[in-house]
Amino acid sequence: MEAEDNVKYSSLHRGGAKFSKVSFVPLTFLIFYGVSGGPFGVEDTVRAAGPFLALVGYLIFPIVWSIPESLITAELSTMFPENGGYVVWVSKSFGTYWGFQLGWVKWMSGVVDNALYPVLFLDYIKSSVPALANGLPRTITILALVIALTYLNYRGLTIVAWVATVLAIFSLLPFVIMGFIALPKLEPSRWFVVDLENVQWGLYLNTLFWNLNYWDSVSTMSGEVEDPGKTIPKALFYALPLVVSGYFFPLLFGTGAVPLHRDLWSDGYFSDIAKIIGGVWLRLWIQGASAVSNMGMFLAEMSGDSYQLLGMAERGMLPDFFAKRSRYGTPLISILFSASGVVLLSCLSFQEIVAAENFMNCFGLILEFLSFVKLRIKYPAASRPYRIPLGTVGSILICVPPTLFLLVVIALCSFKVMIVSFLAILVGLIMQPCLDYCEKKKWLSFSVSADLIELQTNYHQVVEA
Repeated sequence: MEAEDNVKYSSLHRGGAKFSKVSFVPLTFLIFYGVSGGPFGVEDTVRAAGPFLALVGYLIFPIVWSIPESLITAELSTMFPENGGYVVWVSKSFGTYWGFQLGWVKWMSGVVDNALYPVLFLDYIKSSVPALANGLPRTITILALVIALTYLNYRGLTIVAWVATVLAIFSLLPFVIMGFIALPKLEPSRWFVVDLENVQWGLYLNTLFWNLNYWDSVSTMSGEVEDPGKTIPKALFYALPLVVSGYFFPLLFGTGAVPLHRDLWSDGYFSDIAKIIGGVWLRLWIQGASAVSNMGMFLAEMSGDSYQLLGMAERGMLPDFFAKRSRYGTPLISILFSASGVVLLSCLSFQEIVAAENFMNCFGLILEFLSFVKLRIKYPAASRPYRIPLGTVGSILICVPPTLFLLVVIALCSFKVMIVSFLAILVGLIMQPCLDYCEKKKWLSFSVSADLIELQTNYHQVVEA
């Protein structure tokens, strides 16, 4: 009965229109790019803490953080299989006002994150094309990349997902080859180098958090997934080891096969390691893979951000035009809105972007965990095609370690990042009442999808039964 309700809801919520939905394999790689995209960006963990803590971090942190976040995402995405994802969870738990605040913070965090990828793309290829290092050519190239990738999102989520699948294979394959070539050169003693007195804990934890976060992003596209009650949990289950392996093994081979120079471990250093291990041809492949990986992450992030706005509009939190779909079934205005935010923020530095997005994302994730706990306690009998197999008490307890970690990340942020992030949060606190005022004055049109109301009725009937 639950599966039938999910299929019925997904069909109704699209207004009966026939659009292609995302299946298991491409969804798995879409999650992979939403979270990771490969080992590009993990180098700072070695620079901040050395090989041993870097390797341990990518083994322990997935247990403390990634598994709880993905389990919660799997349960709540199947409980509410609609676009908007975590916004819907918080709205159901704490009301529309807090749902909007979460939506604003997460969208801002996502757009800030997405502003990284065109910049990183150019950073990887500027050694081969020096003209792209700065100035007008760099700006024009960033705009061209944003326009091209925005067009792919416009053409359809299924296209984005299959492109992500191809890009992931191309991005990970050179690291598999590098691993085989590195085997005879490994010196295990290099893995155990640790200097606790010389650890940059802020950089270390922020980099871990950035690289292993955003498992919840798939929830914003739940309404576009084929049989979400089964497909989303399955895709998360397979994406998790893919992400962890994509970080751990390149680090294992990279730190074990070459002498340690911590200062050299920064963005792009894997291409230098590839040259030492395999030669110029492998370095070029790694550089190409890293550039391509950034494009895959851009596609996945923009999809999540855009469908989140669409879901919020379908629940009456944003004006109707955000819910407008193109002839390909994609949220046209929402995509353009997200692309504009990326262009405006692409001038920030890498470190500022990572710290600011992490800070804002922490507040949103704490709200998500609180929503999960409240929904488990208040609606224990509600329809959940996937339920975390730990019971209510056990499921609540798995929220404790990641919540404590979020508080640590917040505490380690610089004063500048805190001020900027609080200003961004303040905008959301003010924006929601302003939108309510615009609705009352009829300056903007808002509406709640009738299909969502029908689902809410069914949901309450299940609870009351």
